[in-house]
Amino acid sequence: MPKILVIDDQPAVCVALTTLFELHGLEVRVAATPDEAIAAVLGDELGAVVQDMNFRQSATSGEEGMDLLRRIKAIDPDLPVVAMTAFTSIEGAVGLIKAGASDYVPKPWDDRKLVATVSNLARLRSLEQENARLVAQRGRAQHKLAERYDLAGLVYASDAMHEIVGLAVKVAPADVPVLITGPNGTGKERLASIVQANSRRRDRPFVKVNAGALPDELVEAELFGAEAGAFTGAARLRVGRFEEADGGTLFLDEIATLSLSGQAKLLRVLQTGEYQRLGSSVTRKADVRVLSATNRDLPRAIAEGAFREDLYFRLNVIELALPALRDRPEDIVPIALHLLDRLAGAAAAGGRVVLSQRARDALVEHDWPGNVRELENRLTRAALVRKGEAIEPQDLGLDAAARLPPAPSAPPGAAAGAPFAAPSTERAEIERALVEARGVVAKAAASLGLSRQGLYRRMDRLGIQIERKLK
Repeated sequence: MPKILVIDDQPAVCVALTTLFELHGLEVRVAATPDEAIAAVLGDELGAVVQDMNFRQSATSGEEGMDLLRRIKAIDPDLPVVAMTAFTSIEGAVGLIKAGASDYVPKPWDDRKLVATVSNLARLRSLEQENARLVAQRGRAQHKLAERYDLAGLVYASDAMHEIVGLAVKVAPADVPVLITGPNGTGKERLASIVQANSRRRDRPFVKVNAGALPDELVEAELFGAEAGAFTGAARLRVGRFEEADGGTLFLDEIATLSLSGQAKLLRVLQTGEYQRLGSSVTRKADVRVLSATNRDLPRAIAEGAFREDLYFRLNVIELALPALRDRPEDIVPIALHLLDRLAGAAAAGGRVVLSQRARDALVEHDWPGNVRELENRLTRAALVRKGEAIEPQDLGLDAAARLPPAPSAPPGAAAGAPFAAPSTERAEIERALVEARGVVAKAAASLGLSRQGLYRRMDRLGIQIERKLK
């Protein structure tokens, strides 16, 4: 664990704190003056700071400590600082927190509480740094993938999506069927486009068919074509989708909605590459790679007799399973920002639109039963009904927005309209609640006015994943 920096001008206090922390397995560095403290912050890897607020015998105002706190935060805004002094008011303590202190401990201190506070803050700091390292590593990997492959404009930040996209581009050159599964609105068509764009057939036709929109009596004519007069209303020759996609790729969306009769006809052409137009006895051939997608559980549909097992295995040489948006919360805000950039060009949106921090929190906490499609609809609505420049939780119409705690007041002297609920402030609030709850997430969530699940999602987004480590 990184070192704990103790800043105090009294040698006895430094010795006492050093002994206390070292007894609990914490490494300690000591500084007696503000200048020594700044040198330590600049030159050492620190997990937390415990600082006195006065550095002269006659000083009781805490101004020296406040100045040092600001200097430390200017160097490392995320470094946890615990302020200690016997001379301060409640107003002074509030001022410390607003200035960036993670906590306030009066002298004389409670050994148990102080060790718990500092240990947890240092652990959170370590986890945040590790998370930042992983995020940077993930970003480099995503950038590398985007440089090498055509990702069809897909936006994501999660490891889950990176793994799926990586598999998609890996299998793209292999001329085999791919089945894309996942809930509605998760981006199955976009993933199919990535496979096609990185395949050997990228410059050939890419034909998309929504099988769910085809009446059963028209499936054969739509897929294989029909001669003029083959059925009532067929006044002229109709070219089928397989013929249209010859040499390229055919994407069959909502494949599970095909009737058993339609499935049988599809299976035959997949097995032999041969088909006949409706009303014709001429056998034709099509060289087509088939990509298909469904939101249904096909093995269950097979067990229920609603889907052919032989067709399932023919389509499912490679399966790409897209998770629901709620299962990849890291993707929610990046996708939202991308969608807002698209909306910025729309006259109805009134130009560029931004998301407040509380609106971002509300987005992350929502369950998104409609996935990305629902996200886009809610953002479109919010962009139209918002009252200010930024979208606020109430503009989104989400239940999660009602559970958010009130926005913190801006510190004295802050510019009007300046965003105070920055991520570092949010992180500090959560860290404080976790420390006060001694790592009990349910208790911390209640103190913040959140559900337990909502707090877990915020912790995931901020890299605070300590539910087991704090117990």
